[in-house]
Amino acid sequence: MKFSASSAALAVSLLALAPGALTAAVAKKKSPNQNLEITKEMLEVAVFGGQTIRAPQVYNTGFVTPGKGPRAMAKAYAKYGVAIPPELLLLLEELLEALGLTIPGVSNSTGTTGTSGSSGSSGSSGSAGGNESASASQGMVAAIPQLFDSEYLAEVSIGTPPQKLNLDFDTGSSDLWVFSSETPKVQQNNQILYNINASTTAKKLTGATWSIRYGDGSSSSGDVYQDTVSIGGVTVQNQAVESAQQVSNSFTSDSASSGLLGLAMNSINQVKPTPQKTFFSNAMANLAMPLFTANLKKTEAGNYNFGFIDTSEFTGSISFVDANATNGFWQFEAAGFKVGNSTATTLTNFPHQAIADTGTTLLFLPDTIVTAYYKQVPSAQNSAADGGYIFNCNEVLPDLTLAIGSYMAIVPGELINFAPNDAVSGTGTGSTTASSTCFGGLQSSAQIGVNIYGDVFLKSQFVVFHGGNLQLGFAQKAA
Repeated sequence: MKFSASSAALAVSLLALAPGALTAAVAKKKSPNQNLEITKEMLEVAVFGGQTIRAPQVYNTGFVTPGKGPRAMAKAYAKYGVAIPPELLLLLEELLEALGLTIPGVSNSTGTTGTSGSSGSSGSSGSAGGNESASASQGMVAAIPQLFDSEYLAEVSIGTPPQKLNLDFDTGSSDLWVFSSETPKVQQNNQILYNINASTTAKKLTGATWSIRYGDGSSSSGDVYQDTVSIGGVTVQNQAVESAQQVSNSFTSDSASSGLLGLAMNSINQVKPTPQKTFFSNAMANLAMPLFTANLKKTEAGNYNFGFIDTSEFTGSISFVDANATNGFWQFEAAGFKVGNSTATTLTNFPHQAIADTGTTLLFLPDTIVTAYYKQVPSAQNSAADGGYIFNCNEVLPDLTLAIGSYMAIVPGELINFAPNDAVSGTGTGSTTASSTCFGGLQSSAQIGVNIYGDVFLKSQFVVFHGGNLQLGFAQKAA
């Protein structure tokens, strides 16, 4: 694997600390329940020459707004291979009819659209973050929020000369697959295509295929090429790019996205006969630091940083916990929860395993937590007909505190007010004030079978995905 080290500029090097600083940090960790805390003062700023490359930040308002809650639910069910409940399928079909939406080559009578997903993959570990190499590169890429944050898209360049595609960055999967010149026209819907023949560096990976099946019974599949891939100035040559020869209806309906870029572990990559490495796994050895950060935001462009930590994006210290990669995900243990922001409210001890997944829109937690939360919302009801918990839009929702080791992550109530529930009327205003009821960003994980700290949670935190140490870091976002 060859790498092109772009001119990378101002970088913040974690663990390139003053002598004894890391030892002191570890010594302060007094018990297994106390996280490793890294403060800004313990980070060293180093200049590697050139300028940090940032992809342009664009706010994309082209995504269809009504029915975002049920669609986000269906996306999670499909992604994790769970059958979509009949009531939700019926609701999705009604949404299509009310909006007059059609999918090329597909009838509106099936109720299978509105879902989306991908399988997972793996991110290998790398060397501990050195800043001794002057050629080490960092990259930043903007995350473009769809209206009501159905997904975050970011610009990726593939091929020579570079072809720019907007992809869904997904820490819950490990495949880089795209709409391409091999995708049947009937399954295209104005997506930007990866033109294989237009790239002088594209090479077919002989005998390699990929296939991902979703919980709604649909699938995406195709063959595999190796080509040059660049994200925000970090470039990997001979990266596996999975070309879609068949695409799930759910992806066809999403004209804004040209595919997925998985950032989970290599072990769940779906290429056969030999699984392929993720972009991050391939790039780690050439990054100034073997990590990436997610700074996702509500209704404005956020960003992913590769190879460095921007201290302007968080306040206080970064609290690290170990990640468990056994199942191929960025999995961690959370310790408990608290509803509301009163100091008199005590933390409820409730250990549970969860994954950090930028490719899932909502926050899916055990019934114990979800029920306790919505008990504090007078108008809340769990409505099968509406796809999940809904409430009056004028409710002032309480904050939700989630304990991750010794770190207390606060999810503001305003983030849990996800989207209008009854916007199927077609008004398309994109405003929660236009509807009487709203859909909750917090939903039960019981049917999915896995607790998912998705975008609703991630928008509330600055998050570090450290591949070198296989750890997750959490910090409070900067104002």
